[in-house]
Amino acid sequence: MKKILSLIIAIMLLCSLTITAFADSTIDLTRTGSVELWKYDLSTAQADGVWDSSYVSTGVRDENGVEAILGDPTRVTPLSAGGDAYGYAIKGVVYSYIKVADVKTFTVTENNTEHAELLYGIVNNAANTAFLTAIGVSATDRYTPADETEGGVTTYYYRSDTLISGLQDALAGNTTTTKNALESYVTNNGGTAMAATDAYGHSAAEDLPLGLYLFVETSVPEMVTSTTAPFLVSIPMTVSSASGSAWVYDIALYPKNLTGLPTLDKTVREAKSSTGKNNGSAAITDGYADSATASAGDTVEYQILSTLPSITSSASYLSQYSFVDTLPAGLTYSRNDVVLEFYREAACTNKIATWNADTDSEKFTVAYSSGANGASVMTIGMTAAGLSEINTSSAVYTTESAVNSGYSDCTLRITYSATLDSDSSLVLGDTGNPNEVTLTWKRSNASYYDTLSDDATVYSFGLDVTKSFSDGRGDATKVEFLLQNSTDNRYLTGSLNTTEGVWYVTGSTTDAASATHFKPTAAGKLTIKGVEDDSYTLTETKTDSAYTLLKSPVQVVISRSGTTVSATVDGNAVTMSAIGSSGHALAPFSVINTRGFDLPQTGGNGNWLFPVVGLSVFALSMLGIYLIFRSRKETASK
Repeated sequence: MKKILSLIIAIMLLCSLTITAFADSTIDLTRTGSVELWKYDLSTAQADGVWDSSYVSTGVRDENGVEAILGDPTRVTPLSAGGDAYGYAIKGVVYSYIKVADVKTFTVTENNTEHAELLYGIVNNAANTAFLTAIGVSATDRYTPADETEGGVTTYYYRSDTLISGLQDALAGNTTTTKNALESYVTNNGGTAMAATDAYGHSAAEDLPLGLYLFVETSVPEMVTSTTAPFLVSIPMTVSSASGSAWVYDIALYPKNLTGLPTLDKTVREAKSSTGKNNGSAAITDGYADSATASAGDTVEYQILSTLPSITSSASYLSQYSFVDTLPAGLTYSRNDVVLEFYREAACTNKIATWNADTDSEKFTVAYSSGANGASVMTIGMTAAGLSEINTSSAVYTTESAVNSGYSDCTLRITYSATLDSDSSLVLGDTGNPNEVTLTWKRSNASYYDTLSDDATVYSFGLDVTKSFSDGRGDATKVEFLLQNSTDNRYLTGSLNTTEGVWYVTGSTTDAASATHFKPTAAGKLTIKGVEDDSYTLTETKTDSAYTLLKSPVQVVISRSGTTVSATVDGNAVTMSAIGSSGHALAPFSVINTRGFDLPQTGGNGNWLFPVVGLSVFALSMLGIYLIFRSRKETASK
């Protein structure tokens, strides 16, 4: 900020008339003057190492210096709405000006010596008093010997040093307040707006009567973060050169703007309520990342972080700050849960304000609509009341030391949630389900805007199980499985789409009795879609009666690092199959049941065996008993 103020003061001082003695020639009171200015992106020029911020305007056009370097037409900078600008030129900046004083040559005899000097006559009225108050000058600071009244109108005359020092001190003491006061003074008292700067950053005002003029920046495009401080220009002004001093009526200025962009970062995490994974620490960004994984039916939480651009006065107020969020088919907004929070810093630890959709609808709106290819669109827009708070709130910067205004440079955090759909609209595999957000912002020149975009992606996958029997004769429809997420220690629930023959995960439970029993089709296919990248246990709980259950559950692990996805089954790597253009979508493996030991078949030719064998065993038993008793009886008789 000190660098900015130094630049402002240097421009202001050197664009103002500082006369200690008359130039060689006298002022031609029959002439008019003009002011030309060129606006350049000082921030980018300095970052590129092509310009030194110590350069100051002299009032004379510098075609071979500043214009040759910063206005180089071979360097074309694209602007979002206004076409191309040459070099480092800034299009769309509007200056307004107003004549605040007449120039007068005043001659006075002091200490028996006659001297002359140039003074500035300001009519003593309410509007001009407001101007003088804004720059910290009062009627007592005037040069009283030059006071004059004509036709009931009193004019006070001031030396240039008085006006320069007043403006300098006012800007140093409270830049925002001074800028706003002078911008309002020009706007409310018939000031004239110059044409917006063109592709060369150029604008001009011609046929200006002689006098002292106040110039203020009243409208800027979206990339301007700090407007040039108001400055005074005297027409004419003196310029010294090797050939001596001379009056200059056509003045060239090179006031610079500092530029910059807001930031935009979108992240996502699986909701703690879905898995219990997030550790619940105090960190506001806990668990958020550029991508996340979730199962169908789970809730994911999105976070948008945007550092607001600098706001230094009404000329740089935001006139639009809106977000368009697009959710792909396969995810559904939870709705009515959008929250906006403002923080003093990017770490989001020092909160300024919270806006809720249900209680602060006068500050922002949330609208939902349909997009292309089944997508859903959510638009978050700041209302006039919301923009007013962002532009002017004193919650961040105190009036005593304000250099910025409103929520300037603060961080906006937006949160909302969505649910993964349990149907074929959910994209499985490494393509993922990207959720993009676009920020659009405008400043006081609403014809110019810019955008930023960022996205976060949610990934989900599936299992492709082939159920078979060792002899090829078993009934797969009699088989049932439980699927447990071993990482979360939760059993999955699902719903069968009978048309597709596919199971879609719908949620999870800690109660095995409430879990879904997944059944293959008659052809032995069991496809389960909508599982996150985790470890799973597939347990066979029922099979065809002639076959044995699996000895142990099948362990399946799906792993993802960025867009790289892999899977193992019982520790062995498997090649994941694709679904359409999305690769690595399904983890394929087979489950085989073998036959158990056969028992005799009932019915048909096998029925006679059971009674025959039973009667034979009974007859033999009775015969044995008879023989034993007979033998004992014979022995006793002897």
